[in-house]
Amino acid sequence: MEPRMNHPVFVVPDALKSLIAYDRAAEGLGVPAETLEMLRLRASQINGCSVCVELHSTNLEKEGISRERLFAVAAWRDAPYFTDPERAALGLVEAVTRVADRGEPVPDEVWDEAARQYDEQGLAALLIAITSINVWNRLNAATRQVAGAWSP
Repeated sequence: MEPRMNHPVFVVPDALKSLIAYDRAAEGLGVPAETLEMLRLRASQINGCSVCVELHSTNLEKEGISRERLFAVAAWRDAPYFTDPERAALGLVEAVTRVADRGEPVPDEVWDEAARQYDEQGLAALLIAITSINVWNRLNAATRQVAGAWSP
């Protein structure tokens, strides 16, 4: 497999700086780093972005996530390994990532559960992390970036 082009963020370096800054804005707002990485992994699984699935799985392993939790991210609803706040965040990432799949893009019950678990800063952090990874997923998918190609 070969990419269609150089990654757009390498063609337009200001885009790389902006996307990194946007994603980093989600940090330190009360959402654990592991939860943010799980969101990035789950969105990447949904979007079929092998580059990001590999990256965020590796990041979670480095952060010390258990194998059970890592392997169950895609099936979080049926696995006992996640806290209520993590479940709320995973529900939100699925709804926001799949906005075109339903009449009500983010159902009230999904939003309300996230709002029960996180304050406004936490919700903002979740939304920034979710929308950021969706941009990366779409850039990678459109240009057919190859998993492992950027690894040393």
